[in-house]
Amino acid sequence: MNLSRRELLKAASAAPFASLLSLRAAEPILTFPGMIVRQTLPQNLEMPFASLSDWVVAAERFYVRSHFAVPKIDAANFKLIVEGHVENRLELSLADLKQFEKTTTPLTLECAGNGRVFLTPAVRGLQWANGAVGNAEWNGIPLGTLLDRAKPKAGAIDVVLAGVDSGSLTADPATPGAIHFSRSLPLAKAKKPESIIAWGMNGADLTPSHGFPLRAVIGGWYGMASVKWLNRIFVSDRPYKGYFQTMDYSYYVRAIGSEPEVIPVTEIQPKAAIARPGPNETVPVNKPYTVFGAAWAGESTVAKVEVSADGGTTWMEAKLDDKPKPFCWVKWRWEWMPTARGPARLLAKCTDERGTTQPEKRNADRRAYAINHWVPVEVQVR
Repeated sequence: MNLSRRELLKAASAAPFASLLSLRAAEPILTFPGMIVRQTLPQNLEMPFASLSDWVVAAERFYVRSHFAVPKIDAANFKLIVEGHVENRLELSLADLKQFEKTTTPLTLECAGNGRVFLTPAVRGLQWANGAVGNAEWNGIPLGTLLDRAKPKAGAIDVVLAGVDSGSLTADPATPGAIHFSRSLPLAKAKKPESIIAWGMNGADLTPSHGFPLRAVIGGWYGMASVKWLNRIFVSDRPYKGYFQTMDYSYYVRAIGSEPEVIPVTEIQPKAAIARPGPNETVPVNKPYTVFGAAWAGESTVAKVEVSADGGTTWMEAKLDDKPKPFCWVKWRWEWMPTARGPARLLAKCTDERGTTQPEKRNADRRAYAINHWVPVEVQVR
C-alpha cells in the first residue's frame, strides 16, 4: 500500500447568500503547532493520535476539517436564518441566540474519512490516520429549541444545515459551479438533545477553523453533519439531495435484492484505536507496558474494548478509564507483559451496548467512509 498518496481538494471562495453581509475568504491561519497538516488550503489538520491524553481535547489540538477556505465573518452583523417549511421564519443575531436556555454538552466528532490511509487499495480523499477525531464540550443551544420556535409545518421531513463557506470542487464528479457546504438531518434527529447549535468549545468562543461564530454539532453522526460557519437552517418537506448528501459522503447498502443503493453517511460506527504504542515502536521484553487508546460508538455507548497482542488469535478485555457516556469516547488501557522477543501485532476492537462489534475486515460498499475495521499496530519486542 502506498501511504504517500494524497489528493488535494481544489476549492475557491465564492459569493455567499445575497441576503447576508458581504464576506470574503480569510487567509488560512496555521495556529495549531504539532498538528499533522493534511492540506494547507483549505486547512485540514490531524491530531497526532499518539498525543492523546485528556478526555476533552483542547481546541488547538482538535482536528480541523474544511472543504473550502475559512470565511471571514463580522460577528456583530452575523445572522442565522431559519426558514422553509415553517410557520415562523427566524432571523437571529448571536445576541438573540444567547438569550435562549444554554447547554454545555460533551460530544465526540469523527471525520467520516478517519483512517482512510489504512485502506487497500488506496482511495482518493484526505489521507487521515487515526487522529481525525476528538471529544469536546460544546457550548450553545439545542437545535430543537430553534425548531420549536420556528414551528415546522405538517409534512416537514429534513432539516438542511448550510454554512457561509463556499467554493467549487473539480474532482469527479465536479460541483455545478460554486456551492455552499450543506448537509441535512431527519427532523427527528434534529430535535434530539445531542443536536447542538454551538458558539463555544470548551468554555471559549469557537476559533475560525472550528466554525466561528456558529456551528452545528451533531452527536453520534460523522463530522460532515456538524456544519461549520452555520448561517442558514432550511426545513424541507422533501428529502434533501445536495452534493454532500449524494455525490459525496455517501455509500452503498444492499437492502433490496442485494442490489446496491446509495445512501448518505450518517451514524458513527463503533471503533477502538490504539494511541500507544505507535507503529514500529520498540517495546521492552519482560517489562509491563500500558497499551492505551480510546473507543467510541456513535449513537450507542461503548460496552467493552478488547485487545490482542498476537494478531487476533486471543483477546483480553481492556480497562475503561471512566464510565462511558453517550455520544462520547472513552479512554481505555491494557497492561501487557511481552515475554518473547520479536515482532508483535497489536489489535483493539470495540463492542457497543447494542452488541455491535468492530469488524475484522473492511466493507468495500462503504467506499472511503465509516472506516472501522481492525487496524494492526506492528511493534518490536526487544
